[in-house]
Amino acid sequence: MPRYALLVQPSANRVYAQASAALTTAELRIVDERVLGGVIDHLDEETIGGVRYVTFSAPDLDERALAHLSQLSTAFALFELRDGLLAPLTLTPLARYDDDLLTILKYSGKTNETFTHLLLHVTLLFREQPEQLLDGSLRVLDPLCGRGTTLSQALRWGHDAVGLDLDRKDVEAYAGFLKSWLKRKRLKHTIATTPVRHDGKRVARRTDATVAPTKEDWAAGRTQRLSVLHADTLRAGELVKPRSVDAVVTDAPYGVQHGSRHPEHGLARRPLDLLEAAVPVWVGLLRPGGALGIAWNTHVAARDDLADLLRRHGLLVADSEPYRALQHRVDSSILRDVIVARRPS
Repeated sequence: MPRYALLVQPSANRVYAQASAALTTAELRIVDERVLGGVIDHLDEETIGGVRYVTFSAPDLDERALAHLSQLSTAFALFELRDGLLAPLTLTPLARYDDDLLTILKYSGKTNETFTHLLLHVTLLFREQPEQLLDGSLRVLDPLCGRGTTLSQALRWGHDAVGLDLDRKDVEAYAGFLKSWLKRKRLKHTIATTPVRHDGKRVARRTDATVAPTKEDWAAGRTQRLSVLHADTLRAGELVKPRSVDAVVTDAPYGVQHGSRHPEHGLARRPLDLLEAAVPVWVGLLRPGGALGIAWNTHVAARDDLADLLRRHGLLVADSEPYRALQHRVDSSILRDVIVARRPS
């Protein structure tokens, strides 16, 4: 059986780089479980020519398999091992727009872009139809979007995106960045900011952008839509149509540098307080077969408690070993994990 070597993309974040091989292994096993049919075997880490690789065995990789492996968050290069030599294979990562859509915006507390990629990837793979990940036909919601890293990742992959956040400065910073980025890239687009009213009262302020990667796509109507709203996530049901999103993906407050806001108790250190109130709202926005993915700090909320919460609201929690192998250290006060669940059809 052919053997392959995956070169993991270097990371500027030293702590994340230390965990990247283990996270790549887990992500690769999730891809295998969800779309490749369990064909990957003998996963390992090997040093070849003084460089560390994640290696694995699999039958000959066809175009479909390579397309899915290309979406691995840390995939830098992929080789087939032939008689001790590295034969390069062509990767085709989804990238409708330049990567500076993700990397230009810098701010304190920004989630590592590579991790955002992983979180979105493993969530979309747990949808009932994981193949649609490659189609550019999905709608992704980040209900705690901050300055929009998840929204930008979804847009870059060709999907529509919508985000909400209660921090006005974050929403305005992202909307301003998006406006300037679209103009600087000279992409065909429209963008506008308007108030949102419900029962005669202003409940949110939203920025809506429509964009296409080329003039030809714009002329043909092959556009994408991104919306970001300054609004409380608990009001998402008033601002986003029920059963209208294919995935809910969010990085929950860690309860360290910033807390979570509970509707009755104000600022809280336990993100579980916020999630208790928000999860039923988010579930109502998911299409049947859609998936929800949450990253959180396990020091302030136990995995079993979060899994129980998701199950209470009718979700099927991803509980296979690869989905339980995504925990990693961010710093001394944050041990981050990922939980993914699906709304049954």
